[in-house]
Amino acid sequence: MPKHQEHSKPAPSAHRPNLILILADDMGFSDIGCYGSEIRTPHLDRMASEGLRFTQFYNCARCCPTRASLLTGQYPHKAGIGHMVSDDGLPGYRGFLNNSCVTLGEALVANGYQTFYSGKWHVGGLWPRHDTSKWKLGNPNQPLAHDRGFEHSYINAAGGGSYFNPKPLIRDGKFVEIETDRYYTTDAYTDEALKYISQGAASDKPFFLHLCYQAPHWPLHAWPEDIARYENAYLKGWDFLRTSRHEELKGLGIVDRSWTISKRDEKSSSWEDTTEQEWQARRMAVYAAQVDRMDQNIGRVRTHLEKLGIAGNTLVVFLSDNGGCAEFLSEDGQKGREFPFTRDGRPVRCGNIPDLMPGDADTFMSYDLPWANASNSPFRLFKHWVHEGGISTPLIAWWPDRIAPKQMTHEIGHVMDIMPTFLELAGAKYPSEFDGREVAKVDGESFASLLEGRNWTRQRPVFFEHEGNCAVRDGKWKLVRRFPGPWELYDMETDRTETNDLSGKNPAKAAELAAAYEAWAPTANVIPWVQLQQHRRNRSS
Repeated sequence: MPKHQEHSKPAPSAHRPNLILILADDMGFSDIGCYGSEIRTPHLDRMASEGLRFTQFYNCARCCPTRASLLTGQYPHKAGIGHMVSDDGLPGYRGFLNNSCVTLGEALVANGYQTFYSGKWHVGGLWPRHDTSKWKLGNPNQPLAHDRGFEHSYINAAGGGSYFNPKPLIRDGKFVEIETDRYYTTDAYTDEALKYISQGAASDKPFFLHLCYQAPHWPLHAWPEDIARYENAYLKGWDFLRTSRHEELKGLGIVDRSWTISKRDEKSSSWEDTTEQEWQARRMAVYAAQVDRMDQNIGRVRTHLEKLGIAGNTLVVFLSDNGGCAEFLSEDGQKGREFPFTRDGRPVRCGNIPDLMPGDADTFMSYDLPWANASNSPFRLFKHWVHEGGISTPLIAWWPDRIAPKQMTHEIGHVMDIMPTFLELAGAKYPSEFDGREVAKVDGESFASLLEGRNWTRQRPVFFEHEGNCAVRDGKWKLVRRFPGPWELYDMETDRTETNDLSGKNPAKAAELAAAYEAWAPTANVIPWVQLQQHRRNRSS
């Protein structure tokens, strides 16, 4: 595909920019309009039209590792979150941000920025949602946003859960309760963000806001008016949706027309053979409503910036923490134990129950593998895996004073690149030590020049590991394996949908990249998945 071309751009502002980083949760590559979706996302679409889109930007395949890498500019295992938030007692698997890293909040506040955080946290250890005896503020093994450089914050420390009744909520280091009858996380996180933006605009110092939505992570919770917009929209099914999105992506120039769509996932039935089609379509309708509501709220952010007269010198970056999620919520009641009742006392019916329509606070469902397969069209696999469906994210950068409209780049980027990019734009240096402790070097590479219309190409390979699923992306080549399977090799210029494994035809390149991975892993605190599982068994015995 063609490289990014230089374009003329507006004259630069004399002031350091405000920085807003918006993160979606479990949203697939093709789930917004400007990346091929039928879901209504006019605000993101406008920002894409007026700014820059990446077509090959990567995350770390799972919420916690991505957030750790995004916040620190390091590989997630180096920051202490190589898997999830449980503490395995190993440097790469403590489940919380360690003291060998600095966060964007810490680095920017030290360089004269105001720093704000609103939304999902999930990089601060394990916070059981309904066991309040284990909620301990000030625990170094459960650091929160206010502990890691954010002057003001409003967070859900446990990460996800009910959109209508999340727990625990913490504002500026104090537990808070929901104070309205009409609470919904996407709206509430934006309400708080708008207050922070107003506060930031009133100061002579620039600000950094990290806005982390839960949407569209399960459970399928949405307002009725948003669900109604997608009534009967998905009755043609997931096979139709995959192919229609693929065609739209080709038309937009985001994927190459020569790339064939990956096969329907082997665990997905055809739509024609699917029972309860009305219920299945409703699940996707609620998911779409969650994305729609997020876009509405991003529109509120953009409108607020314009109203305050600071939009021109504010960089807004939007992306997702992993690909579409194929997780199935069983009817065994496990999640129901965490979320037994709604705020008005109704019992929560947990699981993907076909005779129960999702959406309301008393349900707790996911949209399941076949719809996730459509969310990631045209790629293979999902969240957890490091084939393209698990790690590919849309990324939109909107900055009216600096980014010329209608830009698209096919250069390779990774979430760890955002730290050095933001620091360069802020005129700040990455520290060698912070608060008296030595800090590990940043792993990311700044793409600030790309935002200003100049050419940029990543200099080093990108490595991935999650639950034994491993990959190396180096230029046009990608080596990848699905645990516990063998390595596969793909030429991403001709086959980004990973349909033609070249490992047998080019064993030398496969061996070269495999050796690079094996050399990288110990430097990033990565240990083999089998070894980590055995370690866990030994600790529990």
